[in-house]
Amino acid sequence: MTTTGTNTPSTDRQARDYSMFEADLSGNVLNMHLLGRLLHWLKPYSASLVLSSILVLLASTLQILLPIIISLVAIDHIIRGEADANTPDFGLIELNTWLAGMTGQHPLLIACLMYGAIQITWAFTGHAHRMTLVGAVIRALRDLRRDLFAHLETRPSSFYDRVAVGRVMTRVTNDIEALFELLRGLGTLVGEFVPFFVALTVMLAIDAQLTLILLLALPFLGLATYYFRRTTRYLFRQVRQTLSTLNQNMQENLAGLQVVQISDRQDYNLERYTRVNEENRDFELRSARVETLYGAFNDSLAHTAIGVILWYGASHVSTLTMTLGEVVLFTQFIGMLFHPVVVLGEQTNILFRAMASGERIFQAIDWDEKIHEPANPTPLPARLRGEVRFNRVNFSYDLNIPILQDVSFTIQPGEKLAIVGPTGSGKSTLIRLLGRFYDFADNQIFLDGIDLNHIHSHDLRRRVGVVLQDFHIFSGSIYENIALGNPDITPQVAEIAAKTVNAHPFIANLPRGYNTPLTERGQNLSQGQRQLLAFARVLAADPEILVLDEATANIDTETELLIQDALRRLTAGRTSILIAHRLQTIQEADRVLVLNQGRVEELGTHSELLANNGLYATLHSLQFQDQAQSPS
Repeated sequence: MTTTGTNTPSTDRQARDYSMFEADLSGNVLNMHLLGRLLHWLKPYSASLVLSSILVLLASTLQILLPIIISLVAIDHIIRGEADANTPDFGLIELNTWLAGMTGQHPLLIACLMYGAIQITWAFTGHAHRMTLVGAVIRALRDLRRDLFAHLETRPSSFYDRVAVGRVMTRVTNDIEALFELLRGLGTLVGEFVPFFVALTVMLAIDAQLTLILLLALPFLGLATYYFRRTTRYLFRQVRQTLSTLNQNMQENLAGLQVVQISDRQDYNLERYTRVNEENRDFELRSARVETLYGAFNDSLAHTAIGVILWYGASHVSTLTMTLGEVVLFTQFIGMLFHPVVVLGEQTNILFRAMASGERIFQAIDWDEKIHEPANPTPLPARLRGEVRFNRVNFSYDLNIPILQDVSFTIQPGEKLAIVGPTGSGKSTLIRLLGRFYDFADNQIFLDGIDLNHIHSHDLRRRVGVVLQDFHIFSGSIYENIALGNPDITPQVAEIAAKTVNAHPFIANLPRGYNTPLTERGQNLSQGQRQLLAFARVLAADPEILVLDEATANIDTETELLIQDALRRLTAGRTSILIAHRLQTIQEADRVLVLNQGRVEELGTHSELLANNGLYATLHSLQFQDQAQSPS
């Protein structure tokens, strides 16, 4: 919506609590609302999830049948001939008898074939369940990641002024991955607990007393799992934190390697790195000891349970109240009783971590801060004249620190205006407001007489070309970095723009010309080449208004001459705002605007301002004296 005469959007910005993006959420509460919101992204793949559920139920049933074939069919029915008719065998004995009669083969061979067929089917259905589940989860989280990325791309500069980019990236990468582990783990739990309840039912039918004795071990296993997970949760958090500190220390030292070597800090840095490394080692060892102890406890408990079964079963076999196959079946079902408790403990930790990750993700998705757009934007003509007017502009990033105060000036169509001033005077802020990267009050900035707040930001930014000092290079080719995905900028248009701004010669000398891939941040180009590429990019878009933050420091004389010539061609016939750092640029501008502490100090031609002997003359003598004396 359109802002009003008061700077309401700025006030809203200050009222927001950005600290939540820095908070280390614990995720100690099972947030059902959050899980419900995840269903929005899972819903398109509900058919796959239903199929996965059917497959896991089938696989779990087959998992139960395997030990029954060994114990009740092979041992009790075939070998010992003492099968108990009251023990549930799911019709496997009858099936074995029927197949043996049909084929004329020995029942034991038929039992082996049945076991093999069920084993293969179980493996296939289990694999199909996992792949179907994982496929649906991956696609759902792909959609969530895409929606989150699209949402974050539309957040305004004011958001990223206050929120660390690393925190935002964590939500798109690590937190999404935590949700993947959660959703996959929930499918795993289903596959664990179906055999648990079926096995429990069979065991109760065989011998309820022995089953209840074995169930007494579950509370001890549950308590051990709880204390283990609580301990390891703290230790794993410390491992991650120390590892993060270790990586940060490594990145900081490698990024500043030249400073490290110049200042001879190698020994000092190694000592700091070693200290953090040893802290990480200590937590890793403690977590390994706890895991080893927990594993030994689980094994001991399982073996003790098997011992109880053998002791109890032996006495009952001798009195014919239990068969040998039923005793064997009990020993095989122990894993199905105990393992789900262990898995539940593992998934609980994953669940809590995922709750925290989910909260962070939905914090970002629910963050509605954005540039206010007009409800009925004013359409722009096919070609703008290019008049820019600032009318008593007041602006602040923080309400307590004004940046621009009562700034008024007009740039005529086709005029070149150079802006100079001390650091912090508000030069860059003027550029950001003209590009509508921040909200400001109505009736302050006009383009051809149209209030900027009445123009949709997308329409405005197609008409205003901005080249900043920090020219960003995207991964891709030279041509892709000129066109930026604009279908109207063909390779031919890109080449014409590059020729106009003197970028074509160096591009043509590259191994693959305009198809040459650029490395991270364009490090395979010189600073001057990157500047010429920036000019080609903005010229190819053909905006009516140009905003250039000139960056010609540390450039050799020959390249500077190319850039100055490109600058003249680029600004010809266009309204241009130049944040000037070079004397020649200022002298060639039609007028010079001098900013000081957010106010317009002076406005006039280069000669007029020198004659006034004011702030511009002082800046000229201090900043530009050496440039004026050196050959251009």
